[in-house]
Amino acid sequence: MKAVMITFDQAFYERIIDVLGRMNCRGFSAWPQILGRGTRTGEPHYGTHAWPSMCSAIYTVIEDDKVDTLLERLHAMDVETEMLGLRAFVWNIEKSI
Repeated sequence: MKAVMITFDQAFYERIIDVLGRMNCRGFSAWPQILGRGTRTGEPHYGTHAWPSMCSAIYTVIEDDKVDTLLERLHAMDVETEMLGLRAFVWNIEKSI
């Protein structure tokens, strides 16, 4: 099993939920409003008058064989609109209950 943390501009939320559903990745936790700034490109997401957009994040644990497909689909979204910002990070899950 792998844990995948996806951080993204709020505009991606419905599309990411759709991708997870189509891949039968049912379980996830979501943080609908978080602040952030990308490391390389994109606009800050601070929820202020100067930088009004916000980020969201989703954490999911999925089977190893689904990780590459999920990352490919997320990357395709990011490439379409790079200035919005979307990142995904993967960790090994050692144990769960």
